[in-house]
Amino acid sequence: MLKLDNVSKTYKTGDKALHNVCLEVSAGQVVGLIGPSGAGKSTLIRCINRLVEPTQGSITLGSTDLTKLNRRDLRQARRRIGMIFQEYALVERLTVMENVLSGRLGYVPTWRSWFRKFSPEDIALAHSLLDNVGLADHYNKRADALSGGQRQRVGIARALEQNPELLLVDEPTASLDPKTSRQIMRLIRAACQERNLPAIINIHDVMLAQQFSDRIIGLRAGKVVFDGSPEALSDEVLTTIYGDEDWTQLRADATPTQNEATAVLDLAEGV
Repeated sequence: MLKLDNVSKTYKTGDKALHNVCLEVSAGQVVGLIGPSGAGKSTLIRCINRLVEPTQGSITLGSTDLTKLNRRDLRQARRRIGMIFQEYALVERLTVMENVLSGRLGYVPTWRSWFRKFSPEDIALAHSLLDNVGLADHYNKRADALSGGQRQRVGIARALEQNPELLLVDEPTASLDPKTSRQIMRLIRAACQERNLPAIINIHDVMLAQQFSDRIIGLRAGKVVFDGSPEALSDEVLTTIYGDEDWTQLRADATPTQNEATAVLDLAEGV
């Protein structure tokens, strides 16, 4: 279980990105984190793995208070937290397999990481994960030869290679087309269900969040203003999170007509 207790973040400029955030995420639960730009979503995710240092509060993973760890212990704890980045964060000149295996770097001695020496078990797991994300035939390709969707799949496999206890995902569909976005979200959700893995997904697309999350948390100006089920995300709640908008019309605009849906399927099937 992940627990945040009164987590706040104030930057040196005086800007307060998070205000006393309290939440718990249980095993296997997929949480969609939504809110306008600047609401503190990315800051919250980065505070959990201490890529950003919280100003106050505690962040507990299992029985470990992550906020109290020194640098050495934090490095050990980060092995338990898989991170999937918006910009993929792959090493472009390395192969797909090498990028996935980098998820094991926290488990091997420094000298082995220099020479990229991994155990047969680590390599077998990487092959299995690449098969799961549909990239089994691409293991020897350089990362810079992949499409955006393929790169994000490599990022998913790399995070799972860590065998994490928690998955943090920062805008995984921001640069992807609608079909690929759904595929990526489906992969993440399936991985969490298979491994009973909790996940927090920072995502701008409200409809994707509703479809693939068990729970929605809405942030506004660094404060939690909604915490509930996807079904409870009414127009009134969306207004509380984002401000005034004609949500009914936006939903209608986002829903394809029957002819548009047929055309998309035809294109996907090569008709």
